[in-house]
Amino acid sequence: MAAVTESHRPYDEALAWLALALIQELPPRRAFALVLRFGSALGLLGAPAGELAAAGLSPETVRAAPVRARHEAVALARARASLVAWSDPSYPPRLREIADPPLALAVCGTLPAPDDVSVAVVGMRRASEYGRRVAEELARELAEAGVTVVSGLAAGIDAAAHRGALAAGGRTLAVLGTGIDRVYPAWHAKLARAIAAQGALVSEFPCGTPPFHFNFPRRNRIISGLTVGTVVVEAAEQSGSLITARFALEQNRQIYAIPGTLGPAGHRGPHRLIQQGAKLVTCARDVLDDVAPQLTPRLRARRSAAAEATLTASERRILEALGAEGRHVDEVIRQAGLSAGPALEVLLALELRGLVDQLPGKRFRRLAA
Repeated sequence: MAAVTESHRPYDEALAWLALALIQELPPRRAFALVLRFGSALGLLGAPAGELAAAGLSPETVRAAPVRARHEAVALARARASLVAWSDPSYPPRLREIADPPLALAVCGTLPAPDDVSVAVVGMRRASEYGRRVAEELARELAEAGVTVVSGLAAGIDAAAHRGALAAGGRTLAVLGTGIDRVYPAWHAKLARAIAAQGALVSEFPCGTPPFHFNFPRRNRIISGLTVGTVVVEAAEQSGSLITARFALEQNRQIYAIPGTLGPAGHRGPHRLIQQGAKLVTCARDVLDDVAPQLTPRLRARRSAAAEATLTASERRILEALGAEGRHVDEVIRQAGLSAGPALEVLLALELRGLVDQLPGKRFRRLAA
């Protein structure tokens, strides 16, 4: 979608929604109620001063909003960002379902298609090496299966999740707690550019908005709202990631938690969520089987292709001796030309890597080419 520029008419519907979004005294829920009362965003902006005052709005503030919106549109264009307003058909459909969706979004990059599956992967900033590794691996496998990974560009788990999705060549969205033209933390500038090129940066805050601490809980409702489920990797018991989980629960989205060892503070949040009913997950397949089972075969195929790229000569001989319908172990050994001991060891290794399946009657078959 092309960025909004100064050439847009002041009575443009999308620009009207942006104007309402820029009225700080007008939270989304109240804005929607007033739009319903006045018939449209344009109707609200053009309402007589007396009616605005009767609705509890400052007529002066409302009259100034369209001018601010035009200035914001210019700033968005300079930042190479697009305006996606409530009136826009490309507004994310899952986000429309939450109780207080943003009236307008700034987007750098491309939003997923309406029928794409998106999953949030979130966690603490001061993550352990274990947490970062798990988040990156989980996000990579989700992206390999075709899932869009959503997170918040923060240090720690968020950054690891974005990097995992990017490494897989998949799509990832970063929801910012700043204006779309500001990256926080600043050292994630390169990561932010990669995300915009392979997914999108998203913000409901005006350009230039700094990283005020109270912005981040507010942006968390968008992270969960864009997705079918939220995975919490590591989080202290008072972590902002648990705020995201709470929003997900309120939005009727699924909550998942990665277990860890007892003791570390970062594992207490996920353990608490599991006690409260979150689904315990240890890998991407656990999530896929729950929210998008149709994508599980794609993940299995990618895993098999990666595994086959590192096969030894003996492993290749065993695979070549197998058929899709399966062969008895004695026939496999004979076809491969290996002695029984080494051949059985190779079969077991291939089975553990998901390349071979054992059937009843000591028969084996190849799972992927």
